[in-house]
Amino acid sequence: MSLLPPAMNSQEAKALVFAIGFQESGFEHRRQMDNGPARGFWQFEQGGGVRGVLTHPMTKGFATTIVKRLGYDDYPATVWSAMEHNDLLASAFARLNLYWLPQRLPGPTQAQEGWLQYADAWRPGKPHPEKWPENFAKAWQMI
Repeated sequence: MSLLPPAMNSQEAKALVFAIGFQESGFEHRRQMDNGPARGFWQFEQGGGVRGVLTHPMTKGFATTIVKRLGYDDYPATVWSAMEHNDLLASAFARLNLYWLPQRLPGPTQAQEGWLQYADAWRPGKPHPEKWPENFAKAWQMI
């Protein structure tokens, strides 16, 4: 997230990005299990989150700048492929995928609000809500 403006690097932003990384991959898998289409610790799909961040009016300028700064073309397939091996890129896109949400990012006691924002931005196919409170708390402990 250091590639983004300082205003996007709040404690709340860091905690929610970490919580989502724990939820999506446990920071153990950069490629979706069972040969699925998602890449990076935040499990972005090429036609979903990657394309969304690259084209959303609130995020596309930031995304294009970051992608080019890291030496990639701003094509969804290129970014998606790079995310599997570039955690800077993946974490910046994770933060940007939350940036378009209208709600204020949740604080340490607002796990339910964090869940709602995660579900809205990621639209997980297998959400596992029972794991969220622990992942949210663990992320805040890290911060």
